[in-house]
Amino acid sequence: METLVVVTQAGDWPLTLEGARLITAKQYLTDPEFTGLRHAKVFNLCRHYRYQSLGYYVSLIAEARGHKPIPTVLTMQDLRSPALVRMASDEIDELIQRSLAPVTGDRWTLHVYFGRAASKDHDRLATALFRQFTAPFLKARFTRTEQWELDRLSAIPASAIPDEERPAAFECAQAFFTRRHRPSPPARPSRFDLAILWDPADPVVPSDQGAIDRFVAAAERVDIEAEVIDREDYGRLLEFDALFLRVTTAVDHYSYRFARRAAAEGMVVIDDPLSILRCTNKVFLNELLGRNGIPVPRTRVVNRDDRTGAAEGIGFPCIVKQPDSSSSLGVFKADDAEALRMHLDRLFETSDLVLVQEFLPTDFDWRIGMLDRQPLYAAKYYMAPHHWQIIKHEPASGRVRYGRWETVPVEEVPSTCLDVATRAANLVGDSLYGVDLKQSGAGWVVIEVNDNPSIDHGVEDLVLRDRLYQTVMESFLRRLEKVTGARTPAS
Repeated sequence: METLVVVTQAGDWPLTLEGARLITAKQYLTDPEFTGLRHAKVFNLCRHYRYQSLGYYVSLIAEARGHKPIPTVLTMQDLRSPALVRMASDEIDELIQRSLAPVTGDRWTLHVYFGRAASKDHDRLATALFRQFTAPFLKARFTRTEQWELDRLSAIPASAIPDEERPAAFECAQAFFTRRHRPSPPARPSRFDLAILWDPADPVVPSDQGAIDRFVAAAERVDIEAEVIDREDYGRLLEFDALFLRVTTAVDHYSYRFARRAAAEGMVVIDDPLSILRCTNKVFLNELLGRNGIPVPRTRVVNRDDRTGAAEGIGFPCIVKQPDSSSSLGVFKADDAEALRMHLDRLFETSDLVLVQEFLPTDFDWRIGMLDRQPLYAAKYYMAPHHWQIIKHEPASGRVRYGRWETVPVEEVPSTCLDVATRAANLVGDSLYGVDLKQSGAGWVVIEVNDNPSIDHGVEDLVLRDRLYQTVMESFLRRLEKVTGARTPAS
């Protein structure tokens, strides 16, 4: 993907930036070379970003061409919103107080140059602001009453950089582009850019380092450049063409905010926000599956105001579930009426509805990984030692213990199991899912459909090996081609 730096006049930017091409706004807006360019990152350094200025049109037209502008028109608008600036201030409040603790007076201004500050003492604060509002140059004004607050934030042109900070600003810009292009870019840029959202510190993260490395390598093989990002990179999201969630997902989790924004901007997202909404709420899933003839455990949805007969027709022991639980959290086994009452009391503190389901003891659960409405992989997850679930959380120590596992070739899975799993996943969508099933008697029962199933190196990939990662990336490629209208060149 070509990198363009766009200025109002040729003399507005004095440096040659490694790996980037300097052009004027007039060239970018009118030259056929750029109107026909399919993929590009556009760093907009124009003198003004006001509505209908050249700078505004550079970012607006870049988005229309399918290029990736920085700043985006959305960022320009966000910077004009006092509410969003206050929200950003709240999110990084601790960092603001720590960074500005030595500052005297009640007003202070920080200039941010490609995510860095002229003074190393404020680099972390500058980076945080750049990630929230990604623009080449930012001016942040802080005021102090009882404590420091971000009062105003604006994007500024190179001409507004204070004279005494210009050498530092140029150094920050040079460092940014040098870092972006190290190691040296390939002779032919990748056709698409993929962000993989990942948090290795998450105790139930759906992919380990080995899997992430193989996803990145598989992306490169299909001409996609993949970069691993974290929750601090929200402001960079629109630099990419697609987003792959490899973190815990929930509607009240930062992952959903990433997915929503990416989908709203027309990016390819796995898993998409609608899949997150559908899969992370067990009340919805129970209703969806049951109404469409998918076998599910006997279930009662209990209202906090009417708990009478919560286990009627189900009996004991039974399972009590928080509707938006995941990774075996918020799921309890009640052996009698007193235990059921205790678990209901706990869960009704945060939800108006709770599920009570029959307990189906098995040695293992089946997991059928689904992608593009087809089975991708299959595994048996055995119960954790001395526990009734495949995951055992130990709150006292914070440890998470798993049972053993067994990966099975899809062609060796009973066809009836694959049929039920496929029908269940296809009710949710065409993304990447993990369908958990139990064999009950001669039939199959769907326990849940997960929107971000585990794919760890040496576990789910044991049968397909690198082909599993390749298949996922080929799915991204097909989706990206469909969105952009591009096609893979004939070999």
